[in-house]
Amino acid sequence: MDGIHHTHRNLIAAGLAAGLAAAAPAAAAPPAGETASAIDPNHDGAHDFDFLIGDWKAHVRRLPDRLVGSNKWIEYDGISRHHKLLDSNANFEEFEVWSADRTQHIKAQTLRLYNPVSHQWSIYLVHLDEGVLDTPPVVGQFTGKRGEFYDQEIWKGRAILVRYVWEDLSSHAARMEQSFSPDGGKSWEVNWICELSR
Repeated sequence: MDGIHHTHRNLIAAGLAAGLAAAAPAAAAPPAGETASAIDPNHDGAHDFDFLIGDWKAHVRRLPDRLVGSNKWIEYDGISRHHKLLDSNANFEEFEVWSADRTQHIKAQTLRLYNPVSHQWSIYLVHLDEGVLDTPPVVGQFTGKRGEFYDQEIWKGRAILVRYVWEDLSSHAARMEQSFSPDGGKSWEVNWICELSR
């Protein structure tokens, strides 16, 4: 759900089209200074995203100019639909929003896969129109009703960390936030906030 110009990945990093990003699932560990809890080997996180299944109204605030001190946000409204795949724990999201003046349109898809050995989720951005599954995914897990997911990417020629935070607020509300860190996780700039309601 984190995309613009009709693709999910362009929101996260327009400069990645050249395939410069490189990260492995091990990148899911929180960077230095983060306070995420250790993985509980007894926790079966396979159902941690079940709260999202179904149809939602989406309200998005997006910061288009990242890591330059900008505070100019653009707001969008639309839909977010989530469903499980073939009675598995994997789920798929279809997401579409428009700016208030209808001049900007974001259409995105997300595939979430659960690894029962590592107890972690991998979240992939999908370009259905182009037939491309973007890698690397953001990888992480939930602690209670909050999930944190990380990867490392190249943004405008420099390595950054990307963090997604998902929050299960209630049966009628959820929130997703994306942040970039240019300094190894010492500081984070939020650039995408999606509030879901139903």
